[in-house]
Amino acid sequence: MTGLVVAMDGPSGSGKSSASRGVARALGLRYLDTGAMYRAITWWMLQQGVDLTDPGAVAAQALQPVLTMGTDPDAPAVAVDGTDVGGPIRTAEVTAAVSAVSAVPEVRRRLVAEQREIIGAGGIVVEGRDIGTVVAPDAPVKIFLTASADARAVRRTAELAGTTVEAQRAAMARRDTLDSTRKTDPLAKAADAVELDSTALNLEEVIAEILRVIKEKE
Repeated sequence: MTGLVVAMDGPSGSGKSSASRGVARALGLRYLDTGAMYRAITWWMLQQGVDLTDPGAVAAQALQPVLTMGTDPDAPAVAVDGTDVGGPIRTAEVTAAVSAVSAVPEVRRRLVAEQREIIGAGGIVVEGRDIGTVVAPDAPVKIFLTASADARAVRRTAELAGTTVEAQRAAMARRDTLDSTRKTDPLAKAADAVELDSTALNLEEVIAEILRVIKEKE
C-alpha cells in the first residue's frame, strides 16, 4: 500500500471527504483534500481584496500565498502563510467564491503542480474534482462518488448552521454547473473510474465498498 494512489472525485456533498479520510485511515495512507487548497487560495484573495470577478486580477496574485497542507487523515490541516485556516475556508463567503477562483488557469496550474508533488511516491488518498482526469491520471484506483441532489443537500445542511435544504440544493446546483462547464480541468468522471452512488449508503458502507474496489485492483 505504500505506493498506492487512490483518486477520489465527485461533486460537493457526495461524501468524498469523509469517505476519503476513512479509507486512508483504514489502510494507513496519507490524505489530501485538494478542494481545501482552492478554498485556501480563495480565502487569501478575499482577505487581500482581490476582485474575484476579474480573472486577470486573480491570475496576477495566484503565486503569492504560501500553502502548507497536512496529510494526516485524522487532522488534515491547511495553513496560508503560516496561519491555520481550516475553519475560515469553510465559510459561506469562501464557498460562494471558490468556483470562480478555481476556474482561473493560473490558479489551477499552480495547485496541480503542488498536488502532484505532495502525491509523490504514493501511499495517499486524494480527493477533488479532477484527480483521476488531470492531477493523477495514472492512479491505479479511481472512484467517482455521486449522490442524488436531495441527499447531497441534506448532508451539507447538516454540516452548516443557518441554512436550509432548499438553499443548499440551489447553491450546489450552481456550483456543479460552474465546475463541470469551466474550460480548464472541469469536474468529470475519468473513463476508467468506478462510479459509486452513495445516496442509499451510510459512511461505513461507502468506505467498505471503496476498500472492496481497492482490493480488486491489487
